[in-house]
Amino acid sequence: MESNQTWETTLLPKDKTATSCKWVFKIKYKADGTIERYKARLVTKGYTQTEAIDYLETFSPVAKMTTIRLLLSLAYIYNWKLKHLDINNAFLHKELKKDVYMVAPSGLISIQPRQVCKLEKTLYDSE
Repeated sequence: MESNQTWETTLLPKDKTATSCKWVFKIKYKADGTIERYKARLVTKGYTQTEAIDYLETFSPVAKMTTIRLLLSLAYIYNWKLKHLDINNAFLHKELKKDVYMVAPSGLISIQPRQVCKLEKTLYDSE
């Protein structure tokens, strides 16, 4: 994340609050039950923010199931060719337009006392 310039370390401005974060670990398995790989992702605890103070609006690009059914029906009726594309990570690495500060994640050794991470790009949000 540091090499991707996801954040820069800085002192927290007096009029700002920093959101917490946590590491989420997951083990991905193969069909035969053996371990394929270990995954880790850093998520922010965005639920600690207050609307109109820490953020103005949220957006989650999701399609309703009725819309998907309609498109599949039209594709069948008109004999359209379908292709599948998984874009569940499309929002990652997007540059932020607003200043967002996050408490430094555990394991970050380049941090000094009282420093936080000013996010330059988006992260996952925990629920």
